[in-house]
Amino acid sequence: MSNGNGSGQTAPTPTIKPTDLRGILKYVPRFQGQIFVLAMDGAIVADENFGNLLVDIAVLRSLGIKVVLVHGIGQQIADLSASRKIAITNADGTGVTDAATLDLAIRASSRVSHLILEGLTQNTLKCAITNAVRALAVGIIKGVDQQFTGKVDRIDKDFISHLIEADILPIIQPIGYGPDGRSLRINSDLLAAEVAESLGASKIIYLTPQAGLEINGEIKRDIAVDTLRALLKEHPEQLNELSHSKAIHAVRAIETGVPRVHIVDGRTFDGLINEIFSGEGVGSLIYANDYQQIRKATKRDVRFLYNLTRNAVKREELLHRTQQAIEKNIDQFYVFEIDENIIACVTLYFYPDKPQFAEIGSLYVLPFYHNRGIGRKMVDYACMRAKEKGVATVVALSTQSYSFFTSVLGFEETDKSVLPEARLKAYDEGGRNPKVMLKSL
Repeated sequence: MSNGNGSGQTAPTPTIKPTDLRGILKYVPRFQGQIFVLAMDGAIVADENFGNLLVDIAVLRSLGIKVVLVHGIGQQIADLSASRKIAITNADGTGVTDAATLDLAIRASSRVSHLILEGLTQNTLKCAITNAVRALAVGIIKGVDQQFTGKVDRIDKDFISHLIEADILPIIQPIGYGPDGRSLRINSDLLAAEVAESLGASKIIYLTPQAGLEINGEIKRDIAVDTLRALLKEHPEQLNELSHSKAIHAVRAIETGVPRVHIVDGRTFDGLINEIFSGEGVGSLIYANDYQQIRKATKRDVRFLYNLTRNAVKREELLHRTQQAIEKNIDQFYVFEIDENIIACVTLYFYPDKPQFAEIGSLYVLPFYHNRGIGRKMVDYACMRAKEKGVATVVALSTQSYSFFTSVLGFEETDKSVLPEARLKAYDEGGRNPKVMLKSL
């Protein structure tokens, strides 16, 4: 599927078609009852795909997902400025907002909100424009009066929650209201982060005229917040200029408790649905920290683990395990999730007769996620857990990935004699003759 960004890059083909109801429904138990904040750029409201997005929003609501819509007005202000020949001081709410710019912002905001109201009404959704944003003037920065540019003082959480519980979709404009009731212009990217924090949202989805987060000319499909924070601090020039605002506010949102932020091309047909209801997605995902994506497996994961590793077993990369065997040893498994989809696994086994040793095995990462450092994170995490238990040395057995363990992970090839007696017997009886590698912790 083309991502429509004109850069010649192509988004990955989703594994779940929007028409595949069974594929979508498997996500419903995970997302039902959660709050998603959709932040729609003004350029997306003006795009021909806008009507399709509103249908997608209706789909989310029908599946029990609570949606709050925050919209921008940057393109609309610029269009009004050009058509009325009125100069503006700032289009996106991050710089000075003079009286003329504020007037156009209010007009643009009313127009955009009305278009959203019309579209949602056509999709039989109840909705309401709110005045839930309490704001204060930014004031003077570096000697320059920002005039009518505002910052969020507080979000009226009770008001928005009341609308959500009444099955009414809140529409939040990028206009806040000061203590005197007067209007102030607010950047919509910032506003979405503030709203998501206040409501305890599980996702922010920025719908933008970009294929995702662009770093060094390439779209980054997923990135840990720690990595993005460091990039913004040390090498901000590597980020596409249009990606800066989304990146800054994604970091801010995650630091205040929002687990995941998505950046999706809102011009792509079915892009929103495919981003949410497929494992790979079509945009960019910014997530908390590396190890927060790793958790101990549970019995509910048995079928997913069996299906995840089945192809690797056929290629003799991994030892065959039945679902019953996986369930019996489920306490040995750790899984890596991206947006609640298991995309990698590893096992950690402690030898009863050799407590200073532990074995790392069943390392597998879905091919789509290769070369992203996930395999290394899984092994590093297993080593960390082993060290916490007092283990001094970990071993790994591999028939095809041994070079990864030795050249990337710092393991050293050794003789099978280092294995405990029971494990050595299983090794000989298995007939696979994997290489044995060890690493001191």
